[in-house]
Amino acid sequence: MTEQVDRLVSGPQVVRDPSLPDRVTIYEVGARDGLQNEDASVPTAVKVGLVERLLDAGLPYVEATSLVHPRWVPQLADAEEVLTALVKRLGDRARDLPVLVPNERGLERAYDLGLRHIAVFASATDTFARKNLNRSLDEQYTMFEPVITRARAAGMRVRAYVSMCFGDPWEGDVPLDQVVAAGKRLMDLGATELSLGDTIGVGTPGHVVALLDALNDAGLPDDVLALHAHDTYGQALGNVAAALRHGVTTFDTSVGGLGGCPYAESATGNLATEDLVWMLDGLGISTGVSLPRLVETSAWLEPHLGHAPVSRAYQALRPAQPAVSTTSRT
Repeated sequence: MTEQVDRLVSGPQVVRDPSLPDRVTIYEVGARDGLQNEDASVPTAVKVGLVERLLDAGLPYVEATSLVHPRWVPQLADAEEVLTALVKRLGDRARDLPVLVPNERGLERAYDLGLRHIAVFASATDTFARKNLNRSLDEQYTMFEPVITRARAAGMRVRAYVSMCFGDPWEGDVPLDQVVAAGKRLMDLGATELSLGDTIGVGTPGHVVALLDALNDAGLPDDVLALHAHDTYGQALGNVAAALRHGVTTFDTSVGGLGGCPYAESATGNLATEDLVWMLDGLGISTGVSLPRLVETSAWLEPHLGHAPVSRAYQALRPAQPAVSTTSRT
């Protein structure tokens, strides 16, 4: 019986689909998007260790933190300390870790730290732009334009997130052309990659394909697009499969399935990194990411969170927990 179980959990059986891409890039957001929604205060040293472990697992992009005002996201108030420690421990490699910057002040903090990869976070809807950025849908671009322009002039890589691409808890359905307009405007400002956020997890595979078709028609090819899926309704892997078949090869995930959005209560966890790697391993698609290392990382992080990560693959593969004795000690 033990031998059978060991074979089962060593990894999925590989069945290659030649119509799918050979390689996928996983953009890990657990240290930022994952932790920012956690109730427990996570120590700086744990955040630093998490980033290091994720890099050691083979993830090519690990978003380290957000240079946002501490009042808005208290969990990430130690951003400078985290980044300074990472530069000290990892050297120049740490300067290529992406960080989220909300405005020019955030960009200046990134300059001071010598960083080379930033991200901005926009909205496809007016209500969420006002709640998350304190700007209208149009005013957000006025805020982002100098950030993107200055960053690109300094040789930085700039990723742009667009949230609420598939639905908004206040506005309901979001028209495809509204999402396309937001994405195209950010790319026209100089962003180098566009991440499409299913912030509240209401997207379905057909919806994903329709949005990708519309973006392609507007001149944005699949190779500049990424999908940022949430698993509220259990659709995240199905949506990734649809995007993968369409030609998208970059996907955002969070170790353990951590995350949500502090400004959208209906947003649950991100697609778990372990779950995506299990699926891609089974398809014979290369990621360079070690599933055992991911599981070890989630197991290491669990006690610092005060709850178990929701990743289904982690729950299946997690190390056995020691039995709790009910015998009274006297």
